[in-house]
Amino acid sequence: MCGIVGYVGDKQAAPILLDGLSKLEYRGYDSAGLAVRNGSEKFEVVKAKGRLKVLANKTDDGIALHGTCGIGHTRWATHGEPSETNAHPHTSAAGETDEDADVVGVHNGIIENFQEVKEKLTRRGYTFYSQTDTEVLIKLVDYYYKKYNMGPIDALAKTIVRVRGSYALAVMFKDYPGEVYVARKDSPMIIGVNENESYIASDVPAILKHTRNVYYIGNREMAKLSGGEVTFFNLDGDAIEKELVEIKWDAEAAEKGGYEHFMMKEIHEQPKAVKDTLNSYIKGEGEQKVIDLADVGLGEEEIKEIEQIYVVACGSAWHVGMASQYVIEDLADIPVRVELASEFRYRKLPVNGKGLVIIVSQSGETADSLEALRLAKQKGLKTLAIVNVVGSSIAREADHVMYTFAGPEIAVATTKAYSTQLICGYLLAVQFAKVRGLIDDEKYDYYLEELLALPEKIEKILSDKERIQWFASKFSNAHDIFFIGRGLDYAISLEGSLKMKEISYIHSEAYAAGELKHGTISLIENGTLLIGVLTQKQLYEKTVSNMTECKSRGAYLMGLTTYGHYEIEDHADFVVYIPKADEHFAGSLAVIPLQLLGYYTSVAKGLDVDKPRNLAKSVTVE
Repeated sequence: MCGIVGYVGDKQAAPILLDGLSKLEYRGYDSAGLAVRNGSEKFEVVKAKGRLKVLANKTDDGIALHGTCGIGHTRWATHGEPSETNAHPHTSAAGETDEDADVVGVHNGIIENFQEVKEKLTRRGYTFYSQTDTEVLIKLVDYYYKKYNMGPIDALAKTIVRVRGSYALAVMFKDYPGEVYVARKDSPMIIGVNENESYIASDVPAILKHTRNVYYIGNREMAKLSGGEVTFFNLDGDAIEKELVEIKWDAEAAEKGGYEHFMMKEIHEQPKAVKDTLNSYIKGEGEQKVIDLADVGLGEEEIKEIEQIYVVACGSAWHVGMASQYVIEDLADIPVRVELASEFRYRKLPVNGKGLVIIVSQSGETADSLEALRLAKQKGLKTLAIVNVVGSSIAREADHVMYTFAGPEIAVATTKAYSTQLICGYLLAVQFAKVRGLIDDEKYDYYLEELLALPEKIEKILSDKERIQWFASKFSNAHDIFFIGRGLDYAISLEGSLKMKEISYIHSEAYAAGELKHGTISLIENGTLLIGVLTQKQLYEKTVSNMTECKSRGAYLMGLTTYGHYEIEDHADFVVYIPKADEHFAGSLAVIPLQLLGYYTSVAKGLDVDKPRNLAKSVTVE
């Protein structure tokens, strides 16, 4: 995944582009580059290996580049190692330092048949200076532009037809000063406008300080941008109309707001995000409260007909599916399968024609999840998207959409998006149970009150985080950490383990506690940290027993349980307590200390919490 920006207007472009890239650096940070043009002058292209600050220093924060039209890119390497040569923008010129280029561009995505295209272009006399598929893509645009003596839109259309893969592409042409041309398929792109300026970005935060009026460009569509004007085209080159959408986020929501890291800010935003999501679907007052799925488009008759649910997702969203599976099956009595999107796509899975496929994705652009959605629709299954980004590809293509209201999430390690997705899973479970006659009005009201109490309980956990900070510093040099639990506690352990490994680089694994004696317990040695999650009353004693077995083999035990289970202190070396809640929803509380533990461990090790190595915020390529 990479980040792209573009600007056309009456201001100097480079500082605006650099600022936009700083909001997108979570999308890639091994190299960055700018291409700026001043009127009819030649392109100025500057690239740098490493974090964005290297490029900023190289260009004196953009002041050294003059021009009111430009594009920029921050890279997460796919084709070709991180280097200045492989950094974007790429040009149609024969050599990297050759300024005599007719086309220059940036690209987010993967061109699957780039090698085949490269061989064709080599036979046509093109030479290549980088290892990237993007250089091949730009030179293919140049090839069609010159071969057919056609305009930029026609050249882009010919290119789109020729390549396979995903792309958000922004290009400038030497013969068309003051204009930027774009094309998109499966990789995110938004276009913003105000009176005299047009903007391109991979994500909303990059342009929020300049405009809240944006267009969403569709798959296999193109656009021409000039100062304050945007024209959209279909694959035939015909102009098409697009709806202008107002972004409701406040620009300040994408800033750190006094916190040292975005991740800590986003952890603290969870009470509000959870509350906003709950209030968006729970309507009414007092005993008249109901879950209203009218905006989702799921009617009662459709809910009653569901015989099977498939939750399809990746990473933390898959963990949401694991937790939702327990709650939906227990409350609504509907069988649930939780599938990794990357596996769902390629398995010949027999499906129930009356099944509902729930696709969970923060960005709404996750490549495997998007393709899984399309496969489900091909099989004739109803689809429901749980996403955070309005107008994203998954949101547009699903039959039904349930939005989370997390606001912008910048840190690579998800926190508030996970929590709001989990809330959506709970809401569906409770409403499905009510519609199908499995809970009465009294139980329904009880569950709604328990859900509405979660934000305040999350606040209480966050008010006592210093003990977790102390504990994290104690184990920041650990080599292995194991998380265990049963039932819903196992699902939450999966997320806790992922938080630990992805930002602290400590090897960690989550196991169903009953599986320890089937091999895993052999990994326990003196000092190994083992974290037991214990929020399910019926399974509590069994998990404690598993923990003590590990302690007898040298493990150091941390227990995570609800207030009242003080006897755990007879077994565990360190205990974190969370407020009591209905056991179906306790995971929303248990995950908070695990997020904090991962965060503080990473901080104690002096790591880059928001931008862990080798990872990007959302995976928009396979």
